[in-house]
Amino acid sequence: MNKTDELLKKYWGYSEFLPHQKEIIESILNGNDTIAIMATGGGKSLCYQLPSLYLGGLTVVISPLISLMKDQVDDLNTRGIPAAAYNSSLDYRDRTRIESELKDGSLRLLFISPEKCMQPNFLESLKASPIHLIAIDEAHCISEWGHNFRPEYRQLAQLKMTFPAVPLVALTATAIPEVRRDICEQLGLSQAREFIGSFNRKNLQYRIIPKKNPMVFLAHYIGQHRSDSGIIYCLSKKETEEIASDLQKRGFKALAYHAGLSKPVREKVQDAFIHDTINIVCATVAFGMGIDKSDVRYVIHYDLPKTVESYYQETGRAGRDGQYSECILLYSRGDYTRVRSMLEHDDAGERNIRIALKKLQDMTEYCETTTCRRKYLLNYFGEEYTEENCASCDNCDHPPDMIDGTEPATLIVGCVKQLSSRFGIELISDVLRGSKSTKIQDYHLDILSAYGSGKKYSKAQYRTWINELVRQGYLDRAGDKYPVICCTEKSEELFRGRARVMLTVPDRETAKRPAPAAIVSASADDAALFLRLKSLRKAIADRNGLPSYMIFPDKSLHEMASARPRDRESFSMISGVGEFKLDKYGLEFMEEIRKG
Repeated sequence: MNKTDELLKKYWGYSEFLPHQKEIIESILNGNDTIAIMATGGGKSLCYQLPSLYLGGLTVVISPLISLMKDQVDDLNTRGIPAAAYNSSLDYRDRTRIESELKDGSLRLLFISPEKCMQPNFLESLKASPIHLIAIDEAHCISEWGHNFRPEYRQLAQLKMTFPAVPLVALTATAIPEVRRDICEQLGLSQAREFIGSFNRKNLQYRIIPKKNPMVFLAHYIGQHRSDSGIIYCLSKKETEEIASDLQKRGFKALAYHAGLSKPVREKVQDAFIHDTINIVCATVAFGMGIDKSDVRYVIHYDLPKTVESYYQETGRAGRDGQYSECILLYSRGDYTRVRSMLEHDDAGERNIRIALKKLQDMTEYCETTTCRRKYLLNYFGEEYTEENCASCDNCDHPPDMIDGTEPATLIVGCVKQLSSRFGIELISDVLRGSKSTKIQDYHLDILSAYGSGKKYSKAQYRTWINELVRQGYLDRAGDKYPVICCTEKSEELFRGRARVMLTVPDRETAKRPAPAAIVSASADDAALFLRLKSLRKAIADRNGLPSYMIFPDKSLHEMASARPRDRESFSMISGVGEFKLDKYGLEFMEEIRKG
């Protein structure tokens, strides 16, 4: 066993690395600047935490949120790894203690914000420390093409100039090719090694549900998952409060979280969620980046997210422990119109608005696709998915009914030809249905032969079918701010009767999810022991002022309930049990297991 394997087992309790972790770690240990793109739950943090132990000296970690720093520091300390966060929330005594630890070299990891790191006095003081590694977490924040751009991240280019010999690793869970290139350029990494892990979160089930009576759906769904932790994402602050209040009246333990709340209130809500005092948070996108809670069993988007990147990152907060979890989005075209209006009236500048609208269109296409949602997500991030059926999204679990759509498809393509590629889906639908709208009359579109030729189909059907024809290549979409539909070479095949087209029957109801196999297969005795171990874990966590998942994750408890280790040797074989945690918590868990 080499040194990296020994460190993995000793401090994290694992005998194998996750995909790409070892290669990234070796790249860092060889002194290379490194870009690591790994899905949430893929083990990004370990990629700089383990090298910090191997290299000795100090590893500086740039992190955007105090809560994110605190979680990582607490987790590292529970493993016996000396770490600290240096930020504005510290009192004078804590600042002095950390400064002293920096001087005597006892710290292995120091977490700081980009603003703090770039302060001239602090940057100068770091020069006196034996820095062996610099890690930039949530590195997508550096790019204007990213979904969470933070201008202060741009200043981090100075790090490579100040510490040219120190390897730098930039890590993020979501980065399309433009973002990856921007990260390298902005940080001045000319020869960085790049590692892109799979974006396929196999334990997540993706579902899109029509947004009809959403509170009725929420109450029913959460009622079936009362013991589970979940996040409900909303577009507005007002919605978070209204939904949390409604759920509280129905007897659920829910609180609202948004940027308009005071800092103490936000911290109180976050702590209550992490420590399982409540199990539901109704939040805006202000919540989540700093949450390392591993046992979130569902993430529900009450409103349409603005980008696929933010959707993917937010759904990624479910099932970080690798256990079955659900990602549900309540979708309506009304939400698309609402979000689009918000973006169009933003003062971000013409270029940024154009980028934002293109990303919103991508998000809408994801919601309206009738093909595998997992395939769509992976293709979006540049990863090929070759499976025909992922068996874990609504479209694959319950494929839509298909009809021979050659006739309506021909009507649509004929209409687009007559409109000369100047209009979008809504107006094409209006022409086909014979609408008497002002726009139809202003452009004299009521004189076209296509006008009123497809009255028997609804606007919703045309919207679905036009998007499907784009995906099948019979039509194309051009433009960002005002996307228009245009013909392709393939259009002519259809128009001249040389092709048959299958289209979906729209407005189908989404079937209920199947029960996860892991829950079905667990024996009654194992399930009862798991609940007892979970209760013990909560008591130990409360005693130590820590979140439950920092003691042991659910996955470890399930393994304990099944294997029932009764001595140190067998207990040490449980996944996630390192030496420090074995010494600190092992005896209590073994005593609970011996009770039978």
